[in-house]
Amino acid sequence: MPFRVSIVGQDRHSLEGVARNLTQKGYACSLANDSEASVNQLAEQTPDIVLVESNSTFRIAELSHDIKQRTEVPIVALVHGASLSRVDGHFDDVDDFVTSPFHADELQLRMTRLLRRANAGDEEHLGCGELNIDLAKCEVSVGGREVVLTFKEYELLKFLVTNQGRVCTRDVLLDRVWGHDYYGGDRTVDVHIRRLRSKIEDPTHTFIETVRNIGYRMRV
Repeated sequence: MPFRVSIVGQDRHSLEGVARNLTQKGYACSLANDSEASVNQLAEQTPDIVLVESNSTFRIAELSHDIKQRTEVPIVALVHGASLSRVDGHFDDVDDFVTSPFHADELQLRMTRLLRRANAGDEEHLGCGELNIDLAKCEVSVGGREVVLTFKEYELLKFLVTNQGRVCTRDVLLDRVWGHDYYGGDRTVDVHIRRLRSKIEDPTHTFIETVRNIGYRMRV
């Protein structure tokens, strides 16, 4: 399931561009104006992260405070460059910020860091949709169905889920799962991915994507 992003602000045209970029990167985005009614609806929408935009740092601070009164969701402020000198002391309720013009890769990096921190509370479980890894018991289940994996399959799956959404090259997988002193080739990774897919995937569950000529990616 993609992360849900609520984007709250005044500049509709600019925010639509931000939403398009994030949607292309796999996020589920919704836009809202900076009215009190929109802020009140955020708690019901249960987003994973909120982006707040305004040409006034005071308004960003005000909106962020109102949001934090209703939910503990991480907040990233989209700050206009001309307002940067007035940020200090205003952003107590903001978890991070980027300045305009907004660079999509930087924004995604900051969002990813906050999302990982927000989801770090359950340190004994990793998940991707209906796939669940119980780290304490070293058990894997899909939709409640237990899946029996070999040690290498388990370690490979755990690495992919930990880095879900990121393309992992075969060389990286060999190094991180098998170790830098392993002398097997790329074929080892492909064989284990094929076996792993046969155990965790079916017509209603697809988790691992092949990135042609590069490697593999766990779907977000």
